This record gives sequence, C-alpha cells and structure tokens, in this order.
Amino acid sequence: MKCFRIDESGYTGFDLLNADQRFQGASAIAVEDDEAARLIRDYFPRIQAGELKYRSLSRRPGNHERLRGLLRDIHAHFECVTYVCDKRYLLTLMFVDYAVEPFYYERGHDLYVDGRTYAMASLLYTVGPTFFGREGFDELLTAFQVAVKEKSPLSRIRLVSAARNIDWGQLEEILGPVTHACPECWQAITTPGVNTDAAWIVLQSLISRMEAMTDGAYRVEHDQSKNLLAYNAIISKFINHSKEIEFRTTEIASLRFPLKLTEVTQVDSKRSPAVQLADLMIGAAIEGANTMAGLRTGGLDPEEISKIYADDQFIHMSPMIDFEENRRFRKGSRSSEMIDYLTEHFSDRGKGAGA
Repeated sequence: MKCFRIDESGYTGFDLLNADQRFQGASAIAVEDDEAARLIRDYFPRIQAGELKYRSLSRRPGNHERLRGLLRDIHAHFECVTYVCDKRYLLTLMFVDYAVEPFYYERGHDLYVDGRTYAMASLLYTVGPTFFGREGFDELLTAFQVAVKEKSPLSRIRLVSAARNIDWGQLEEILGPVTHACPECWQAITTPGVNTDAAWIVLQSLISRMEAMTDGAYRVEHDQSKNLLAYNAIISKFINHSKEIEFRTTEIASLRFPLKLTEVTQVDSKRSPAVQLADLMIGAAIEGANTMAGLRTGGLDPEEISKIYADDQFIHMSPMIDFEENRRFRKGSRSSEMIDYLTEHFSDRGKGAGA
C-alpha cells in the first residue's frame, strides 16, 4: 500500500497572529524509508546527526547547493505536495467567514459560490492597514481571534468596539455586520467547536491532493511531535467518515468521501528518513515564504526554490487581488454545501475558511 509521509511547520494553535511564525504549512511525499535514506546519503554523506533537519542544514551556506539538489530530485521523481498559508490572511478570511458571511446568507446571498468571501478577505487584508492604521486593524483581528476563542459577552463587546473605533465606513460592505452587532454573525462565532486552529484547513488541502495522486488505498505516517497530535486526530476523523459524497471547491480541487486514505500512524522521525524528507520540503517552503515577506534572510533563494515545483506540487493560501481571476477560479464552487455538511457531520467544527 502506498504511504505518504508528512511533516508540518508553523503550527501555533488558535493564535494566527504569532509574530514569530507568520506562515503555516505541511508537506507530503510518497517514498519508502530505504529510498529516502539513499537520497540523504547521496546528498549529505558526511552528516553525523541522527536526524536530518532543514533548519540546521539551511543555516550553513555550504549546504545550500546540496539542499537545492535534493529538493530538485524529490520533486522530479516522487509524488509530493506542499501547502503553505499566510496565517494573518487566513485569520482575515475566517473573519469574513464568521463575522460577515452569515449576515448575507440570512438575506439570500451565497458569498461562497463565486469566491466572494476570498475577494472580501483579500481586499480587507490588503487595504486594512492603510484604511484603518496598523494598530486599528491589528486590534480588529486580535479582538476577533479572542472572540472566537472565548465566546463571551465581553469578547463580543471588544470585537464590536474594535470595528466601530476605526473608519469602518470605507469598507462598509465588509465591516457593517460587525459594527451593527449582527446576531447571525455572533451565533456563528459562538458555535461550539468553531476555532481559529489552522490544522484542519492545512490537512483538507493536503488530503485533497494526496487523494488525487493515488488510484487506490493509501496510508499516512507522520512524526510524533506534539503539534502533529492535532493533525492525527483530524485525519482519523476523515478516515472514519464513510458516507459517499463529493464537493468541488475550485476548478482544480475537490473533496470526496469516503477517502482512499485508510490509516494514519505516528512514527519517530529519527527512525524515518522519509519523514525527514518531508521536513526538508516544508522547511524550505516556510523559509522561502518568510524570506519573500522580508522576515528572514540568509537561507535558500526563494526564487530558485519556486522553480523546483510543478504546478500541482505547491498549494498556497494568500491574498488574490485579481478579483476576476478569483471569480473564475471558484465559479460553481460547492463550498457552502461542503461547509454545512462538515458542520453537521464533524461536530467539533463550524463554518470555516477551509472551503
């Protein structure tokens, strides 16, 4: 049975505004441990450490050429995929999902069908700091994140106040429901299980691609890290859902149950060269995103790394300001139906940005 090994980076739980970890993601690769061990020996024959770690290797410029070579080899010869999201943008998208969309849904408007939620979030993310000031926009996102976590009357007051204290009329279509304390939106925010944890969103995208890469049953192995415990629980829920149903979310992505994925296990990454390759993949992607955002220096050239990926080997969630392209890309989406379905059948989740 085919086995995908996965690893993650940037997980900070509900806190998507963590200044030290702006990006979150995960990588998956279908490779056996003996083949992975051979690749590691070929490119790093003198490595003495018991476990290959991207962060340690990337710190030394002398390792950069071998790292690029190994990453090129991986993406040229193995089935693999990497997903990266800008957590600040993801939180903005969740804001639209919970604090804006229910207002329009109650009035007969489906914002998901043509990607309007993504367009709204992209606009808010891009112009929010300019229209409202960095501090005002940060407080809006912080207050929303706190409201989703605490679900208390005081957190609701803070959220409404944060919206009213900025020049919200410049984006009234987006911020109007919050400033008027829309009850439908507060109900969505306080739905049990609704949170700002991005693990479910990362995995939904990764699993969609793994499902497309295999014709039959497959399994997943991942590291025993504390962060991946959250991923393990989510994957197990997806595996155990047996009802037959399929949702198309974009022109290139869909999710169909039951999954071809049948098993998930945790392994010690020190004993799994294949998981170590997944660590290299996600490490390079996260470092590249941080470098392009001006948050890191000294690592691999992100422009060079971007040339390694085939079109179907890299998925990213970031603002899309080409609104017509966004509309075309998400035309005919069944995201709204999928969100309702997942809300019903996965009780620890509510409506969310995973669509």
